[in-house]
Amino acid sequence: MALYVLKRLLAAIPTLLLVAASVFFLMRLIPGDPALLILGDAATPESVADLRAAMGLDRSLPVQFGLWLSQVAAGDLGLSITSGEAVGPLILDRFGVTAAIVLAAVAIAALVAVPAGMLAAWRQGSWGDIAAVSLATLLLSIPSFWLGLILLLVFGLKLGWVPVVGYVTFAEDAWAALGYIALPVATLALVEIGVLIRMARASTIEVLRLDYIAHARAKGVPEHRVLLRHAFPNAFAPTLTLLGLVLGNLLGGIAVIETVFTLPGLGRLLVEAIFARDYPVIQGVMLFIALVYVGVNLVVDLLYPVFDPRVAAS
Repeated sequence: MALYVLKRLLAAIPTLLLVAASVFFLMRLIPGDPALLILGDAATPESVADLRAAMGLDRSLPVQFGLWLSQVAAGDLGLSITSGEAVGPLILDRFGVTAAIVLAAVAIAALVAVPAGMLAAWRQGSWGDIAAVSLATLLLSIPSFWLGLILLLVFGLKLGWVPVVGYVTFAEDAWAALGYIALPVATLALVEIGVLIRMARASTIEVLRLDYIAHARAKGVPEHRVLLRHAFPNAFAPTLTLLGLVLGNLLGGIAVIETVFTLPGLGRLLVEAIFARDYPVIQGVMLFIALVYVGVNLVVDLLYPVFDPRVAAS
């Protein structure tokens, strides 16, 4: 087990380095000069050149990358070009909003979809199975932004149950904060329920066809014990992997939902930074997203042997 953990930790290092290099050099392909954007069109060539030198933009790309990577290794992501704020604290502040929404949505989706998918597989071909598959297909077919707009129209504008615009932190007012994140959480949860139902159902069907399940049934083990004790651990392992991918994707790709619901999260910060050509913020957010994605999947990899001990032995 220790060797398995060490391998996974070492494998994450080159991934992060590759992501850092990709983020840095891709940002330089974005049209526009940050120095000219800050000073405005009326700036003189001399002032633009001075600002570029102060920002290190007059150096070669490899030198800029080396300096930036050394700063990142020291925990310094630089300062925002537009606001002058430190990028690290700014990212962590915005990430709190995103994490609260995504973690709640994934938890709700898992609690609903995993039992539903397993029960559908257990009663394969029944009306319950058909209903679960139909629901999953329907939810997979709906774009998240469209579903968010419909929920906002119905529950926000028509019924007035939740606020439509704005955000309040849990520290300020926990009950009001729940109202602001209810619809974003519901939107993401409904979309991911469709994905997880299909995976849980497919993996459970595969496990229920194995010989040891037939052997347990032949010994007279009650059906609920067969499903929970024998089928669930092996059937949940592929779903756990998908949960890690879903969590990582949502933590890094929630910009559309945050824009629809006007939430000050990490995705919206990235969109604003791209429009402002704010290189330090863009690079910091992208690197942070990659770090979160790798970290989440690393945790999933470490949890995998709990459900399938053969993984740690390989």
